Amino acid sequence: MKPDLQTRTPKARGAVSNTVSRYDSVTRHAEADGWDIDEDLPTLRTEVSIERPRSIISYNRSPDLPFDRSINPYRGCEHGCVYCFARPSHAYLGLSPGLDFETKLVARPDAPEVLQAELARKSYRVATLAIGTNTDPYQPIDRDHGIMRACLEVLEECHHPVAIVTKGTLIERDIDILARMAQRGLTRVGISVTTLDPKLSRQMEPRAPTPERRLATIRRLTQAGIPVRVMASPMVPALTDPELETILEAGRDAGADTASWIMLRLPREVSPLWQEWLAVHYPDRAGRIMSKLRDMHGGRDYDARWGHRMRGEGAYAELVQHRFKIALKRLGLRETAPPMRTDLFRPPRKDSAQLSLF
Repeated sequence: MKPDLQTRTPKARGAVSNTVSRYDSVTRHAEADGWDIDEDLPTLRTEVSIERPRSIISYNRSPDLPFDRSINPYRGCEHGCVYCFARPSHAYLGLSPGLDFETKLVARPDAPEVLQAELARKSYRVATLAIGTNTDPYQPIDRDHGIMRACLEVLEECHHPVAIVTKGTLIERDIDILARMAQRGLTRVGISVTTLDPKLSRQMEPRAPTPERRLATIRRLTQAGIPVRVMASPMVPALTDPELETILEAGRDAGADTASWIMLRLPREVSPLWQEWLAVHYPDRAGRIMSKLRDMHGGRDYDARWGHRMRGEGAYAELVQHRFKIALKRLGLRETAPPMRTDLFRPPRKDSAQLSLF
């Protein structure tokens, strides 16, 4: 029996389809051309366009988050994690949160200069700056563009605290800068480890480094004196949540001193994309997984309320949180990291900040 067009997936990509965004007035649907030929879908190449941002620091007032500002050197993410809660942001660009999100990327090469100018403003008040909270700053295209290292150079010069979240092993390139900043209490890194199963990781996160390679990154960062949090996120009910304790232990053994977890989130277009993926890869578990998620969100796929969206509620969510707390105690991990220093901050020199705009 030949595979149906709708169950065949592009190679090395996370999303099954290129579903339209909530802003599109038309829909797209793939149909067979009538020829009874079992052909592979064409390879999707990564395309990168350039954006010149007027500002780079984004502020938020969410009580769920331990930071109030962040920057994103890139839009979209080539790692292609099917569950990524940032996928709906691609709709603002007129692109699909599906395959477009992981193949049509936007680089912001002027980000370091714009960041420097914003830090030089008299009105700026220092606080920890988060990077990687939307899309991964160390995704593969940063190897060519180098935007992340240039941003770190600005932050190091200003003695500005920074918290980084990534799956990308490219962060090892910047260990020299991060180690110097860590010595002053100016940086910490979170490494996301969703599963220790390489096959499952390959299916969910097709272009992200393997779990083993991420653990090696934790080891190399901590050996350089850089504090690392192992992030067991997202936890997927009935799929990855049985691994919670083993992920935390593997992170601890690699050198992590803090840990966290977040339940799978399915905002906007992420829910249908996730359910398409389940239907292709885990049809036998799809009903159970979605049932548990809906139980945690009042019968809906997702509830975005502050104080609720990260963990959900109910018996299942409480059970995972209880397991997490027990594992922390057993493994000697902390949930909260010491605050980073803000008293060392010094604004960029006015001459360098102004020249960077021309």
